[in-house]
Amino acid sequence: MKQYSFTINGKPYEVRIDAVQHGEAEVTVNGTRYRVEIPETPAAEPVRRSAAVQRPAVRHRPLPVREGTAVESPMPGIILEVCVREGDKVRKGQKVAVLEAMKMENDILAECDGIVTGIYVNRGDTVADGVKILTIE
Repeated sequence: MKQYSFTINGKPYEVRIDAVQHGEAEVTVNGTRYRVEIPETPAAEPVRRSAAVQRPAVRHRPLPVREGTAVESPMPGIILEVCVREGDKVRKGQKVAVLEAMKMENDILAECDGIVTGIYVNRGDTVADGVKILTIE
């Protein structure tokens, strides 16, 4: 198990790698568990100091460890606000996030009653159509 501390755009992240197997890793980020894909990359070539460093694109797909009802982005946009936290009780139709798309703010509503068991986006994240925003169990 390896543990790392990162700060990205001023926000601290505590990352623990729990297991790595068959091109996937189980990681914990700020207390939330994810399963992520690890892209296969060829062996690194030596880089001269004057050469520009290009990093391979990292594909990651956070998957909840627990099952539940997914609340997904209905369109591409930017997350303006996440209105709930993990562990919060929500009711069907309750606003759980706000998405800006085409210069309009769109409320994202809970699709069922339950408890929020996973949040997969942060304020300011750009999301595509169908991206999982959170899970309600």
